[in-house]
Amino acid sequence: MDLVEVLPQLHMFRFRIGQAYLWRDGTDLTLIDAGDIESAAAIEDAIRTLGRAPARIRRIVLTHGHRDHYGAAQELADRHGAEIIAHALDAPVVRGERPVPEPDLLEWELPLWEHGLTCPDAPPTRVDREVTGGEVLPFGDGARVVHAPGHTPGSIALHLPRHGVLFTGDTVACVERVMLGVLNVDRAEAAATFRRLAALGPRTVCFGHGDPLTEDAAAVMETAANGA
Repeated sequence: MDLVEVLPQLHMFRFRIGQAYLWRDGTDLTLIDAGDIESAAAIEDAIRTLGRAPARIRRIVLTHGHRDHYGAAQELADRHGAEIIAHALDAPVVRGERPVPEPDLLEWELPLWEHGLTCPDAPPTRVDREVTGGEVLPFGDGARVVHAPGHTPGSIALHLPRHGVLFTGDTVACVERVMLGVLNVDRAEAAATFRRLAALGPRTVCFGHGDPLTEDAAAVMETAANGA
């Protein structure tokens, strides 16, 4: 796993598949996604290398119910008393009560889907708080939950307006270029969500897959969204 500084208070954990983020408010920590089931120890070690204590993880916000994003969430939450937050539509998938919705795959996405199946299974994971969109979470000077359907029904983005930071989950990706994410259950809905997220005019954009966007982010997002 690689540890990458995005901003002084924001770091990215890059895993074999996908990534997660750590936001710091003083000594309090928030995880945005948690990697797969094998990621807990690596996340804890990385937090310690930053001179922080994993016991200060206050919440784990899941952008959606795919196992490469929530696999380590309950292990970390159980160890450190963190709250797990997810959208009400994806929470039953995270808890193992419903199957993962099948994506509407384009032909070129089939190898990506098959590769993703190599990610270790995730155990049923509790969700302590269900959100629906519009809530403001107590980190980042007010992190607004944005319902971002299309990739999954209950995908969410997180917008920190005072910092100009946007977490898109897998709705948007940055693989060589900023683009609509792949493996969507509803491609048209995901594209509409992409345009709504771009309209927020972020200065920094953090994706579920690909390097964060830190230069000309608003313009790049707008151009990419209009072409999606």
